[in-house]
Amino acid sequence: MSTPYPFTALVGQDDLRLALLLNAVSPAVGGVLVRGEKGTAKSTAVRALSALLPPVPVVAGCRFSCDPAAPDPNCPDGPHEAGGATARPARMVELPVGASEDRLVGSLDIERALAEGVKAFEPGLLAAANRGILYVDEVNLLHDHLIDLLLDAAAMGASYVEREGVSVRHAARFLLVGTMNPEEGELRPQLLDRFGLTVEVAASRDTDQRVEVVRRRLAYDDDPEAFAGRFAADEAALRERVVAARALLPQVVLGDGALRQIAATCAAFEVDGMRADIVMARTATALAAWAGRTDVTSEDVRQAALLALPHRRRRNPFDAPGLDEDKLDETLEEAREDGAAEEPEPPEGDDDPDGGGPDGGPGGGQPPAGGPTTPDLPSQQQGPESDEAPAPQEPAPAPGAGAGEQRAVGAAEPFRTKTLSVPGIGEGAAGRRSRARTEHGRTTGSRRPRGALTKLHLAATVQAAAPHQKARGRSGPGLVVRRDDLRQATREGREGNLVLFVVDASGSMAARQRMSAVKGAVMSLLLDAYQRRDKVGLVTFRGKDAEVALPPTSSVDAAAARLASLPTGGRTPLAAGLLKAHDVLRVERLRDAARRPLVVVVTDGRATGGVEPVARAGRAARMFAAEGVASVVVDCESGYVRLGLAGQLAGELGGTAVTLDELRADSIAGLVKNVQGMNSPTRRAA
Repeated sequence: MSTPYPFTALVGQDDLRLALLLNAVSPAVGGVLVRGEKGTAKSTAVRALSALLPPVPVVAGCRFSCDPAAPDPNCPDGPHEAGGATARPARMVELPVGASEDRLVGSLDIERALAEGVKAFEPGLLAAANRGILYVDEVNLLHDHLIDLLLDAAAMGASYVEREGVSVRHAARFLLVGTMNPEEGELRPQLLDRFGLTVEVAASRDTDQRVEVVRRRLAYDDDPEAFAGRFAADEAALRERVVAARALLPQVVLGDGALRQIAATCAAFEVDGMRADIVMARTATALAAWAGRTDVTSEDVRQAALLALPHRRRRNPFDAPGLDEDKLDETLEEAREDGAAEEPEPPEGDDDPDGGGPDGGPGGGQPPAGGPTTPDLPSQQQGPESDEAPAPQEPAPAPGAGAGEQRAVGAAEPFRTKTLSVPGIGEGAAGRRSRARTEHGRTTGSRRPRGALTKLHLAATVQAAAPHQKARGRSGPGLVVRRDDLRQATREGREGNLVLFVVDASGSMAARQRMSAVKGAVMSLLLDAYQRRDKVGLVTFRGKDAEVALPPTSSVDAAAARLASLPTGGRTPLAAGLLKAHDVLRVERLRDAARRPLVVVVTDGRATGGVEPVARAGRAARMFAAEGVASVVVDCESGYVRLGLAGQLAGELGGTAVTLDELRADSIAGLVKNVQGMNSPTRRAA
């Protein structure tokens, strides 16, 4: 086993280290979600945490790590007799993004269960993580069916494996730690709320600190054991401090004043439910124990809010996470003045009785000298109250764009869309939109298993085995089942789709109201895609060329930034826009051939620039029609004289066209849904 990177050798990242250590002191805090750009030591810090945790007493020989003091009465390895206790190091179990359901929850031998009535159970990762740490790297990329299982286990503290009436239950209480890069997509709100704390991390911009990071990493790669030896004393000291804080934790008093501040803070930031209040209370208590105190101070409450509330406050997914610290300070002060008792001041000269934080600095949420422990978080004062984004500087005209280019306008207020779906049954990535053949969902039939049996179709299995019972010499009540009799259930669920917008950003589209409505529609469908696990892309064309303004993604934060900065002006290279969209679909088809696309072209149909621009646009459009790609043209032509060019373009695409007047906030999603049905490959084949 390779030597892990020492926790005390980490440079900077004070918030990340503090959040992890608070969970080591009080696992009831509920875990940590670490958000940040790539290459910021997220995974390194998490993997180093397990070495700081004290040993775990377990029942000897129990595969589910039962506590000898209170063994699980339903443990599959039980019942456990008194005695036989042993201790093992704290365990950190990693859940791969591509893990199967059986790998996570365990698997049953269905053939033995049917033929012999034996519950032959092979434990999964949830069993291994019981009373330890379950770490999910890139947790935002985890498949929905695995997220559902994690949610169930986290809520009940147990894992259930059920296959056609045969069930096994075992304890599954673990500290959930996840890391993610927000650029790759957001996390489902249900799972997001299960993380006790959240931390935003970023690479340091300080030259000396970056030099030290590189120096230590190179030294570790050259000789991991020698490098770990340099920090052995620091690791031992930090481990002892964790043990001491755990012992002190039951003695910490959460006074009425601190509790009132916690409740007022959660109410002020409009968090949903009561979990935030409970997590803040546990975090503030752990902060006090970490600082060696038995009382919770206002600073503990403040630090707890900065760690526990950013991912829980009510916000639109387009908003950046974080808290308005000025509002936080005002709320804490008002709660104190409204009747909360004054918190006792620490004795003079004893501000930090335990020697400080994990790197020798102040502990208990006290900011180190020279700056706060938390990174600067974006203020929420510039929220979505205005339809327009903050006015950027006038962009320089692109070469050949022509005169009259206008700066970017803000998007209209996002709206809730109707369900978009592609007719027929696909086989794309798991999602929540169109019908598809999946491993999860309602049972629609059966087939012979290809490889390991995962979902047994009991009726079909019995039907296949029944005619052979006499020939197999059946003499008892048991059914004689062989491998050839087993039938895999075929299931129908939902898949995710790719919605690709091709937006005309030329001078003829420069009207602010027009572009604001278009951006609002794209934002709304992107929000819907976030909730339904879709991909959304954006191609724009103006001047002499087209560009991919938003590569296919599920990241609402990245999409909002790209759309907000989209300017308009110049000529209308319609053919270039269609060809660029075709290239995007071609690349995406290579990456994921099963994901079905829909192309939405937002234009007035004009094509200018170059030789025969209209004819070239028609040839490009017919490429989509030949491949059976579903499409719709949103006609943005205005004025008394209408040329009907958008309708002609829709005919070339094999789709349909609607006028700009029909692009209302409550109708654009329904429009897309109807057009998908008219243009899908399945409908064409029929």
